[in-house]
Amino acid sequence: MLLLIRFLLTILRSPFRSKIGPLNESVVRFTVLPTDCDLNFHLNGGRFLSFMDVARVELLSRARVLRKVLRRGWRPVMAGCVIRFRRSVLPFERFNVRTRLLGWDARWFYMEQVVEKDGRLCAMAHVRLAIRGKEGTVPPAEVLALLDPNLTSPELPPFVAQWRDAEDAR
Repeated sequence: MLLLIRFLLTILRSPFRSKIGPLNESVVRFTVLPTDCDLNFHLNGGRFLSFMDVARVELLSRARVLRKVLRRGWRPVMAGCVIRFRRSVLPFERFNVRTRLLGWDARWFYMEQVVEKDGRLCAMAHVRLAIRGKEGTVPPAEVLALLDPNLTSPELPPFVAQWRDAEDAR
């Protein structure tokens, strides 16, 4: 329930934050509450992903595409994730989630999300995101046409391209 409240607060604030381009980085700040912790009394691994969900939606909102997507009955969904944990985040510590779009292909968006506290890496995730509609997955080109039909994807970093190829080979 508390995460839902933080999600709503983040989304309600985002229209008042500066607009960013689809390839710009978004930074969202959170504080770990005791309800976010596991038995080791640090931020739960699943909660890292939940905070990243909030940060991805915040990026879409600040890029001014979220409303356009939702009006069409489309929804952003995570379709895959590779995450590496490096440091614990303890109760009442503040941390940032940095989110940026790395690129896209014919079906997926690829994002990088970094969790850091005091400038130190705590976790890093690479996420494959889809926009889903009633007829299935909406091609990224169709979504990006809502912003700028001339956008082209930057080249994906080698790790992300290898991950994509491995997933597509399944």
